[in-house]
Amino acid sequence: MIILQTDRLSIAFGGLWAVDEVSVAIEAGQVFSIIGPNGSGKTTLFNLMSGIYTPDDGSIRLAGEIVTGLAPDQLARRGLSRTFQNPQVFSQMSTLENVMVGRHRHERTGFLADLLHWPSVARQNYVTRDAALAALAHVGLADFYDRPAGSLAYGALKRLEIARALASEPTVLLLDEPAAGCNPVETQEIDGVIRFLVKGGITIVLVEHDMRLVMNISDRIHVLASGRTLTEGTADEVRSNAAVVQTYLGDSQETLRALD
Repeated sequence: MIILQTDRLSIAFGGLWAVDEVSVAIEAGQVFSIIGPNGSGKTTLFNLMSGIYTPDDGSIRLAGEIVTGLAPDQLARRGLSRTFQNPQVFSQMSTLENVMVGRHRHERTGFLADLLHWPSVARQNYVTRDAALAALAHVGLADFYDRPAGSLAYGALKRLEIARALASEPTVLLLDEPAAGCNPVETQEIDGVIRFLVKGGITIVLVEHDMRLVMNISDRIHVLASGRTLTEGTADEVRSNAAVVQTYLGDSQETLRALD
């Protein structure tokens, strides 16, 4: 089943096409990675998929429904959430409280109920707390639930960002460079989290510069260059594609070795 699909998606900035007629079809339960050199349009495509940008042309479907132009909160209600490359946490709040914030779309009580401390508010808080604890457990942070978020190591902050996105109970989760800035141990932890989530039925769409992670974990890889699709395939198909190797020739030797 195709869970997320774009058809000839395009957007221009200042007369230049940042994403130019890009079409993808992502199967439910896959790890689908989007890669490309700097400036290739990866983040812009992510921003289009997650409702931050509205395309100039083309369409987006989520579970068969046209969702082109919907705002991020509207997409979240339909089961699509995302993380950002730089962790967006509330440093003075606990890790648990940070994740509870991500449950807002499931809250059923309103301002008046909160003000008057109705019993329904207490019940809702228990439900939200339990769901947030479960999300922390999914990313290996259950033991840190009462720690201030600002005290966590960088790799743990990246996992906290994922936990908060999980709190909205997505069926599709867009991860924007979850391993950026992480050391090898932290990257391995991110790898484990992604595999665990996919086993649980969540579709992962990944933008990532760490080619070892991408090649090890992806079911399909979509390669962009200058805003256009260069190729798509399995890890083996992508690493053996001459056009991909040529595109990456200007990148670091580490990247090239990961593609080999």
